[in-house]
Amino acid sequence: MDKLFFDLQATHNPHRWYMPLTNAVCVGPPGNMFMFGGVGLGSAIAAMERTCRRPVVWATAQYLSYAQPPSVVDLDVWTPVEGKYNTQARVVGHVHDREIFTVNAALGERPSPFSQQWLEMPNAPPPEACDPAEHWRGGGEGLHTRIEVRVAKGRYGHDRVGKPEPDGRSLLWIRPREGFAIDAPMLAIMADFVPSGVGNALGANAGGNSLDNTIRIRRVVPTEWVLADIRIHGVHGGFAHGAMYLFAQDGELMATASQSLIVRVRESRDEK
Repeated sequence: MDKLFFDLQATHNPHRWYMPLTNAVCVGPPGNMFMFGGVGLGSAIAAMERTCRRPVVWATAQYLSYAQPPSVVDLDVWTPVEGKYNTQARVVGHVHDREIFTVNAALGERPSPFSQQWLEMPNAPPPEACDPAEHWRGGGEGLHTRIEVRVAKGRYGHDRVGKPEPDGRSLLWIRPREGFAIDAPMLAIMADFVPSGVGNALGANAGGNSLDNTIRIRRVVPTEWVLADIRIHGVHGGFAHGAMYLFAQDGELMATASQSLIVRVRESRDEK
């Protein structure tokens, strides 16, 4: 079993897991960090796959509150329907009695001779030809120091200010710096980079807080880098809606994702 990006721990109950929170899986300014939303979805996927012993097909998270270090998130796995080939499951992530997120999912795999994709990976320079990108908050600690990002199209970080992307689209090469395997939980973490596309689309130091995050897994294959094709569909009334397509380096479509978020525009690195 591959090592996970986060510290998910089993208990004597196969349906209960827990995850201690450290700054390494959190984002935000010093003194006010909170769990990255993709870690919540990714940990729920990992808990369900280990409980059900089946691969996830799709999973959707609704974010209800924030969890801050050094708290511990408990994850309770419920499996109301278990069939021959698939399981319908749910995870409630909570800190004590406070619910942080709820994840609904389907898991399984059916015998089938078909394996095709019609969505093609966009043309993009390879990651080694792209400049490393610095997160808008700069150095320090937290999740963003553990993930390497290279920009193939669009802008990421402070370079985007005053330069809106006409089509609202960005292409990012993403990989974990510590060599973690690319699996469904890792793709769920990467999928939560959709908010970074808001700043690129608007040409502002903007991002947001996710209201939800849905990922649909097609086929996970070995790859060092993942090309994240981020498309911001629109912004209105303080909310944004966007999608992401995640490709392996060989062009294999591994997953698609989408989410809605509260738009936040920040004036400086120091603003909370």
